[in-house]
Amino acid sequence: MQVREAMSNQVLMVGPEHTLRQAAQMMSARRVGSAVVIDPDSEGVGIMTERDVLNAIGAGLDCDVERTRAHVSWDVVYAGPDWTVEEAAAAMARGGFRHLVVLDGREVAGVISVRDLMRVWSQQRLAVG
Repeated sequence: MQVREAMSNQVLMVGPEHTLRQAAQMMSARRVGSAVVIDPDSEGVGIMTERDVLNAIGAGLDCDVERTRAHVSWDVVYAGPDWTVEEAAAAMARGGFRHLVVLDGREVAGVISVRDLMRVWSQQRLAVG
């Protein structure tokens, strides 16, 4: 199975000037564990995860003051929509992360998460068994 079949193409996108609270509220409302951050004037496409928000809170930072740009991973491994889900899982395991931004050329096509991988693999097992 390819990443394009397993990924979520409903991607939460936030800007680098959103506060951490705003990003966390949007992530919570959408029930997602990450937000893609697009900064056309700087780094390009990055990702902020629930863990980034948790680390900021744990460090005592003010979520109403802190901006997403300071808590984004810009050094991101991007998946292609034609990758296999096994390739995506291997990249996540190597990098120690739970989300991959999927780029189709230079455009964000979706996000694939560990949850997506678990869903497709469990469906495949049920279909076989």
